[in-house]
Amino acid sequence: MSARDSNSAHVLVIGAGAGGGAASWALAEAGLDVVCLERGDWTDPPNYPAGTPNWESHRVRDFHPSPNIRGRDTDYPIDDSTSPIKPLMFCGVGGSTIMWTAHHPRFHPSDFRVKALDGVADDWPLSYDELAPYYEINDRMVGVSGLNGDPSMPERDPRPLPPLALGTGAARLAAAYDRLGYHWWPADSSVLTRDYDGRLACNNCGPCELGCTRGSKASSDITYWPKAIAKGARVVTRAAVREITIDSKGRADGAIWIDDEGREHHQRADVVVLAANGVGTPRLMLLSTSARFPNGLANDSGLVGRNLMLHPVAVATGVFEDNVGSFHGPDGLTIFSQEFYETDPERDFVRGYGVQVTRGQGPLISALGGFALDVPWGRGHHDRFEQLFGHVATCAILIEDLPHEHNRVKLSDTVRDRFDLPAPQMVYEVDDNSRRMAKHGIDRSSEALREAGASEVLTIDVLPMAGFHLMGTARMGDDPTRSVVDGAGRAHDVPNLFVADGSLFTTSAGVNPTPTIQALALKVADGIVSARRGMDVPSHG
Repeated sequence: MSARDSNSAHVLVIGAGAGGGAASWALAEAGLDVVCLERGDWTDPPNYPAGTPNWESHRVRDFHPSPNIRGRDTDYPIDDSTSPIKPLMFCGVGGSTIMWTAHHPRFHPSDFRVKALDGVADDWPLSYDELAPYYEINDRMVGVSGLNGDPSMPERDPRPLPPLALGTGAARLAAAYDRLGYHWWPADSSVLTRDYDGRLACNNCGPCELGCTRGSKASSDITYWPKAIAKGARVVTRAAVREITIDSKGRADGAIWIDDEGREHHQRADVVVLAANGVGTPRLMLLSTSARFPNGLANDSGLVGRNLMLHPVAVATGVFEDNVGSFHGPDGLTIFSQEFYETDPERDFVRGYGVQVTRGQGPLISALGGFALDVPWGRGHHDRFEQLFGHVATCAILIEDLPHEHNRVKLSDTVRDRFDLPAPQMVYEVDDNSRRMAKHGIDRSSEALREAGASEVLTIDVLPMAGFHLMGTARMGDDPTRSVVDGAGRAHDVPNLFVADGSLFTTSAGVNPTPTIQALALKVADGIVSARRGMDVPSHG
């Protein structure tokens, strides 16, 4: 490829998280000149809160999952006053993978055919089989730990690494699932069980959501980005993008970004890829107005920002009489049940949910109530704490969120960021289908926990701080009136504008979306490469 000046690139990627990292690596690997603009900065793994003596206090302060509470100067605020579920977002190289617990499941084949199978939502413009080769690439890049043979899923290549140890609480629940005749399987994880690709194996310290000091957890800053940079990709940090610019023909030609001193810069590019997450991407599109796009970039359908899906999470926590060591090991990862994943006409809801069995929390979060814990202040606090700490196992019920146009991201009328740009506003309601699903999940999980020996079960219908999956706000589809981008991630209205994050999702499935985001980003990147080379086949498949 021809050389470019420093202010121009073949491809401009906006956002250095899960999708942006994967896309940038694939594009740079193919020889394209890639520049990525990232609002946040690099983080230094040895300095993550997980490695400090007071690590848990950071979870409620400067490493809180919500940018509104965390308040780093690289974050931007979210107007979440109109959503019962609050967002988890992290601006920085690696994005929200810095704070995720690294559950690594794939979508089911049925998740791409919801309309055809169940008469709700819409079908994706691609299939599981089309995405499967990219899932495999991603598994190798991040280092997935897991076990082959899950009967709920299609056959696949062996995981690179064996699964994590279950722990006492999960082992008891697995035995209970067996007695009840329910599906379970060791959770796929992008936490290393052995040294891999220059990274150290997990030492089971536990607080994965506070950043991994050892590099055992696959955040994209330590998986995709070193390889992308080695191939020539450039990352500009602390670059707050204000708008995507277009030329006289209505094609994207770059982006205007603001540095820490408030100075504006214009980064030019032949192709623009948005990977700023399911809130940040629609925000940028809505900010990018022009005579051609008065309602936001690539928004002729009026669907930019609409169909926001968040995966409501219900919780059932079992309390055991004896200590099950529930604070040892990666906190979000033990086993996963997909017994109630598909639609069953005997139930009073459509589609289904996955159950992720998690470990307990550390001492501070347990004392503050953790997931569904009932810990009084004052008299009885210490006795109750002793009863709970280390004695719990939690079933996190991840509900498939159906798309609704009234659930959306729009520009806030009242909240602005440090550069005086409108903040995104989440407008969201949990629908009746999800609430019925949550009740069913709590009932079945409570049954399983008691079968496992729990003497008490504590529950939450909808976990407020559960907005860690942001999906659907620039959805894929074949019909330009019913979607924002096509099956290649290309905007219907702007032929050189692409999306490579959770905004693409047509439906939400009932699993963590990160592996699917990264697989889609790899597929989007290969489409860009193939178009430039006049090829019809993926360069990485």
